[in-house]
Amino acid sequence: MKIMPNSFTALKSILRPIYDWTDRIIMVICKLLLVADVVITSMSVAGRYISFIPDPAWSEQIVLTLMVYMAVLSATLAIRKRAHIRMTTLDDYLPPKFVKVLDLISDLAVFSLGVILLIYGIKVCQSPLSRFGRYESLPNLSRFWMYFPIPLAAASMIIFEIEQIFLRIEDLYKEETK
Repeated sequence: MKIMPNSFTALKSILRPIYDWTDRIIMVICKLLLVADVVITSMSVAGRYISFIPDPAWSEQIVLTLMVYMAVLSATLAIRKRAHIRMTTLDDYLPPKFVKVLDLISDLAVFSLGVILLIYGIKVCQSPLSRFGRYESLPNLSRFWMYFPIPLAAASMIIFEIEQIFLRIEDLYKEETK
């Protein structure tokens, strides 16, 4: 019976630094995207009213693309912190172990969604529309970058859901051994 707690401890000591590193990298990327969004938007708005500041035609499409990246990546960070909106109305009325099992099922469903998004996101990124399509205002930039947030977010969603599933199973095991 002591094997399982030791396994959880060993896995945590190995995986926790990897998850923390991934979390920090994604947070830095989100911060850089936000700064780029603010700078480009400010330049665009100022360019409309101040004659010597350029108002690039590509600013709107790039800002929207950066916002999509930021939205999907920050959503994966919410998975790690268990900060997503959830229905918890009945949690107080159900047995705690049953709620933990439902939470595990929920995490497995989100993990499955991540796998589906990864598979089909890669297919979309490899499609002719993605490879040969171009932004209207930036004809040298492929539309691949518009579709790439799907598999990128799916991969980070899968990474963080694996951690959450592991933690849920550990919670259930601890509940059984009490």
